[in-house]
Amino acid sequence: MQFSRRLIELTVSSATFIIGLAIITDSVHLGIGWTNNSPEPGYFPFRVGVILAIASLGIAIQSRLDRSPHIDYPFVTWARFKLVLAVFVPTALYVVGVATVGMYVSSAFFIAAFMLVSGRFNFLTTIAVSVGTALVLFFLFEIEFLVPLPKGPLESLFNF
Repeated sequence: MQFSRRLIELTVSSATFIIGLAIITDSVHLGIGWTNNSPEPGYFPFRVGVILAIASLGIAIQSRLDRSPHIDYPFVTWARFKLVLAVFVPTALYVVGVATVGMYVSSAFFIAAFMLVSGRFNFLTTIAVSVGTALVLFFLFEIEFLVPLPKGPLESLFNF
């Protein structure tokens, strides 16, 4: 199943329009005016929501009025979509990993997977770089900057 560029543009512009409306609605509840000496909490988000909604409408109108032949061609071929998935799937797994096993363990696995699959590095180099990077990041964030990042069960053993 292939989707045309026009359909994708209309779908994405509709979604961003809805997001813009949600921002506008929430901002109105917070207050979009100006108090004695400062803006109310919804002042700036309201304007961002309006800009987002107007831009989305503009994209939808432009897409509907576009009569060039390429607008109805497939948005992406399967061969190119596989390249997108080759980055998206590991990244999505990394996000899930950060939430479950923590930042540092997930980062080590993420780096190792890309080095082995995409870079075709040998196993020893991959382990050294991925584990070394995770350890350096741990030292920098946790010890030097004192910025705690999400930790899983293994990383919580190393709290200082």
